Amino acid sequence: MSLLETISSPRDLRRLPPSDLPRLAEEIREFLIDAITRSGGHLGPNLGVVELTIALHRVFDSPADRILFDTGHQSYVHKLLTGRQDFDRFKNRGGLSGYPSRGESEHDVIENSHASTVLGYADGLAKANQLQGREDRRVVAVIGDGALTGGMAWEALNNIAEAEDRPVVIVVNDNERSYAPTIGGLANHLATLRTNLRTTQSYERVLSWGKETLQRTPVVGGPIYDALHGAKKGYKDATSPQGMFEDLGLKYIGPIDGHDIDAVESALRRAAGFGGPIIVHCLTEKGRGYRPAELDEADHFHQVGAIDPITCEPLRPSTGVSWTSVFGKELVEIGRERPDVVAITAAMLRPVGLQPFAREFPERIYDVGIAEQHATVSAAGLATAGLHPVVALYSTFLNRAFDQVLMDCALHRCGVTFVLDRAGVTGTDGASHNGMWDLSILQVVPGLRIAAPRDADQLRAELREALDVTDAPTVVRYPKAEVGPPITAVERIGGVDVLLRTGPAGRAPEVLLVAVGTMATACLDAAALLTAEGIGTTVVDPRWVKPVDPALTELAARHRLVVTVEDSGRVGGVGAAVAQALRDADLDVPARELGIPQRFLSHAARGEILDEIGLTGPGVAAQTSAFAKALGLAPGGDFLTSDLTSDFVGGDQHHGS
Repeated sequence: MSLLETISSPRDLRRLPPSDLPRLAEEIREFLIDAITRSGGHLGPNLGVVELTIALHRVFDSPADRILFDTGHQSYVHKLLTGRQDFDRFKNRGGLSGYPSRGESEHDVIENSHASTVLGYADGLAKANQLQGREDRRVVAVIGDGALTGGMAWEALNNIAEAEDRPVVIVVNDNERSYAPTIGGLANHLATLRTNLRTTQSYERVLSWGKETLQRTPVVGGPIYDALHGAKKGYKDATSPQGMFEDLGLKYIGPIDGHDIDAVESALRRAAGFGGPIIVHCLTEKGRGYRPAELDEADHFHQVGAIDPITCEPLRPSTGVSWTSVFGKELVEIGRERPDVVAITAAMLRPVGLQPFAREFPERIYDVGIAEQHATVSAAGLATAGLHPVVALYSTFLNRAFDQVLMDCALHRCGVTFVLDRAGVTGTDGASHNGMWDLSILQVVPGLRIAAPRDADQLRAELREALDVTDAPTVVRYPKAEVGPPITAVERIGGVDVLLRTGPAGRAPEVLLVAVGTMATACLDAAALLTAEGIGTTVVDPRWVKPVDPALTELAARHRLVVTVEDSGRVGGVGAAVAQALRDADLDVPARELGIPQRFLSHAARGEILDEIGLTGPGVAAQTSAFAKALGLAPGGDFLTSDLTSDFVGGDQHHGS
């Protein structure tokens, strides 16, 4: 039996003699390489925190002591040491989540798969411990892998530092990376500082970093810079990290070799006995122990799909073209034509498809780190100066910058284009990564326009249309998926594409199916099923779903039922906007909205989730048929199975309030 198999809780880990720990670390790495190359996941970050996580669970008593991870994708070793060693269905339905999950274990305190939040949680938990007299409980915040480039982390640090008697152990996992090395952003300067701290205590070099970066950091930037410039104010030599953090009010231990378990344990025990906020600075290597990851300069295998662990070739190679790659190639073409177009990424250059643009136009790409709010305001500044910025983000991460979209881009009528990858159901990354909020939260932004392309041709066209808008922000959204075949419109009415009309000869279609973006395929499949039942159907693609095209209300007036289908939350989304437009036009045609139920969805494959929530051809047909029958529009007969009917018709889970 391996050592790892003997561990079902941190208590078992603490019983091991120190001499067994290097062997345990080796077994954990072997387990991760085997499991994650089969399932896919965040391999590099977890290979880098093996010794650190072992030390954490030997020093602190989880769950009484709260151990928090930021970013949450570096918690796989934590899962293994807290009794979760079944990775057979990892990130799939019924298996373990790829992030901390309260539903899995009492050792998972927060489900923070969005970065830079852990210090805020730690501040609140420490305050609660103090107020409730829990002096025997410690709060440990592990932050790294780019999370310190987020502004929220610095806001929390400012609050943590103010209370000298409130213990918080901040473990900085310093692996010199975020998703990958950033270009021109705060994280790039932080990497420069880390290099300086490792090699020299040169006052001039550290002070230069402070001038360029710290004075621009909100709230705490000034104090840290003053600390670095200590000679001017009579401070002690402030060129070491210890001086920098202590002048801010934080005790500092380090830097520590994060792969030396004895050294990390010793540092953590010292920190655990300190009565106030303290930083333990650990230097780690992303991808440690797996040669292909160590040699991968792009991102040290930050995230991999299922691959052969020896050759690193994909086990399930893609046979299609991704939405992301279509966008990336088209933006390069646009960049060649338009020197005013620039691009912004928040530490995710490759995942959002901007790497080709960066290669061809390195002076026109800006990586701001994990800082979506800053990315948005910076884009507003670029637009104000006459450029047209393209801000490429995951849909779920735009949530963090809503105020900036509203008050900085829209209020100032800035021509900024947001390209939202991973819109709609994402799947295996779980609740936090489904891009199901954008069509709802952006509906309230005055002047903003949203495009939802149905295929690659429309993505190219709508991206160019968005970039022609100079007096308002625009959004182009698409899913994490392969692009399907082109869907040709039979005609265009206003800005609306009519994709299909079906029904008995000589009779107008009764139902208008409004397909949002990639829901066009499901709606076309549904129309075929509805036709077989005798329900005439028109399928349209609005192309631009905000604002509602007047042509759509004119089309609605020619039908007896309107059903909108969107891969976003039902509350306040496109369907709600269309229904309001019908009321504003004094049309009494009934409208029904199909979309993602307004709840957090568990991790599973994208197709499985779409099937579960009724956003497939049969699901849309089943629900539309039920609506039509309730209104007396459908003839007798029912092509639907009883299972489909019970799952998708009349259930609040799918289309109730």
